[in-house]
Amino acid sequence: MDIDKIYGKIENWILTQGPSILFGIFVLIAGMWLIRLFSKWMNSGMNEKGVNPSLRPFLTSLVVIALRVLLLIAVLQIVGIGITVFAALVGALGVAAGLALSGTLQNFASGVIILFLKPFQVGDNIVAQGQEGTVTVIKIFYTIVTTFDNRTVVFPNSKLSNEVIVNISTKGKRRLDIEMKFNNAIDFEEVKKQIQEVIHDSDKLLESTENRIGISSLEPDGYKVMVNLWLNAHGFIDAKMEFQERLMSRLKQSGLKLPGLA
Repeated sequence: MDIDKIYGKIENWILTQGPSILFGIFVLIAGMWLIRLFSKWMNSGMNEKGVNPSLRPFLTSLVVIALRVLLLIAVLQIVGIGITVFAALVGALGVAAGLALSGTLQNFASGVIILFLKPFQVGDNIVAQGQEGTVTVIKIFYTIVTTFDNRTVVFPNSKLSNEVIVNISTKGKRRLDIEMKFNNAIDFEEVKKQIQEVIHDSDKLLESTENRIGISSLEPDGYKVMVNLWLNAHGFIDAKMEFQERLMSRLKQSGLKLPGLA
């Protein structure tokens, strides 16, 4: 073996490939430094714009990984290493991962939509998938709702972004509708007076011009009275039960008994 020939080949390779390798190393170091700066700038920008904290790490990681892959491909091209096989491998792995994680990726995309568009927020009362409760946690892949009977329900975000959701808390108030039937012998004005006194004594009802008391229907054996009242969305159930209890007690005391009520 001719040592001089080996040294000559090494020297020739260094002279021909060395500058490309050094430039590639420089591009790699500079690129990683710029990506770190961009990551900090991106986090700062999302913080100023009030992007949901649960979403920031995922968006930052997604962008940083994409930039690093592009940087690696650029460095490989500068150094002179063919990337055809590398690109094909990455593509195959991407297709396989996409097929295996299709449901997870759908939940991820739905989580991004929920966190950006905010159809509901933590603390809101919602009705979804036949469940009613308070939103306690919104994550990128799932949302946790605590029902009023203290059950924890975990919703995949794809179910919440593609189905009908009723947000009870958005408007800040809810209407309570109560319908009662009285026989024709009972004077409506007296009924109205007693209901108004119960409304006046309640501290959980909202003062609103939309509160009303009226006859909703007339029937051969009596008439029905409809009461529309407005309550705070939070604590609606408690306020509803308290008012109905007071109303029932007042009607009993005044002698205005409902049919079937002893």
